[in-house]
Amino acid sequence: MSAPKKVVLAYSGGLDTSIILKWLQTEYGCEVVTFTADLGQGEELEPARKKAEMMGASDIFIEDLREEFVRDFVFPMFRANALYEGLYLLGTSIARPLISKRLIEIAEATGADAVAHGATGKGNDQVRFELSAYALNPDIKVIAPWREWDLTSRTKLLEFAELNQIPVAKDKRGEAPFSVDANLLHTSSEGKVLEDPAQDAPDYVYQRTVNPEDAPNEPEFVEIGFEKGDAISINGQAMSPATLLTKLNELGGKHGIGRLDLVEGRFVGMKSRGIYETPGGTLLLEAHRGIEQITLDRGAAHLKDQIMPQYAELIYNGFWFSPEREMLQALIDKSQEHVTGTVRLKLYKGLARTVGRWSDQSLYSEEHVTFEDDAGAYDQKDAAGFIKLNALRLRLIAMRNRRLKG
Repeated sequence: MSAPKKVVLAYSGGLDTSIILKWLQTEYGCEVVTFTADLGQGEELEPARKKAEMMGASDIFIEDLREEFVRDFVFPMFRANALYEGLYLLGTSIARPLISKRLIEIAEATGADAVAHGATGKGNDQVRFELSAYALNPDIKVIAPWREWDLTSRTKLLEFAELNQIPVAKDKRGEAPFSVDANLLHTSSEGKVLEDPAQDAPDYVYQRTVNPEDAPNEPEFVEIGFEKGDAISINGQAMSPATLLTKLNELGGKHGIGRLDLVEGRFVGMKSRGIYETPGGTLLLEAHRGIEQITLDRGAAHLKDQIMPQYAELIYNGFWFSPEREMLQALIDKSQEHVTGTVRLKLYKGLARTVGRWSDQSLYSEEHVTFEDDAGAYDQKDAAGFIKLNALRLRLIAMRNRRLKG
């Protein structure tokens, strides 16, 4: 690969990406444009701007993408009830295509011929960033310093930082107890004290949720309104996507909801242990399933459940911009045409349970399911023929087997 002239770097302002910024300048002699996305990680981003200015970034982009993140990425994913390996709500995975999208757009706007990221060669994020980048611009150069440089230890990183006068926070001079990735959907903690999957995660790892044992002793009820599969209100108050998820995070976190200790199979082949907190997403998933129970036909619901693992795996592996993900999304979105109504959840000590659901587009008919007199709405005699027809092939098999035994 020829040396890039201008690189757009996904920049957090932390030690690793600050070192990458300087490394790009010294290794390639190129201009570096920084891009910092506010995805609701809860950190002040202005220090990142000042640090990038100090280090000679040729242009600096800091953007609030919270609404776009929830509206165009989180909500479409939740229409599918997506869970990777049956448990993980894909909080890190779903943020990467949006960051990549903006990296490519900024590269085009600034005339950059390359983009760079700080993901390591062991993880999933390198795959997600780069698959998305190539899907959006097949000619873009992608630079992954962790796969190229010889700064292979924390000591070497600190030596490089000091040599190049890169500010190092005092708490970074020791070994960090664990690494954290955060956005409006979740927090993800990995490494160090969490690397032994036999050991319980220390309580200080959790940042968004109280310990369920310490949660309020009284349950709280919350009503979430849906329109065509997307949440639109809490307790009758209409909210924007990001505002709504922020409120759900607050409610779930207060009741210790959304903790997950998971050993997952990474796309690159190894297993890793992570601690995830997805309080608002856990409420959203439970409520969405609740409204689908009365508005989604059995056949449609079961088909969705069959394709969900494949859909979730595509997102986990970085194929958000693939044609197969878009095809599955079209199917999923079609299923949501009548998923409109309200769900009441009960929040208590780490659990969120659906306790009520109603909709003007409900398929639930009390007249048909009642144990009281149904006034002819359903003729129970019809069930006999239904059962006989469905039993025919089973009876033929049993007759054959009996004949062979005889």
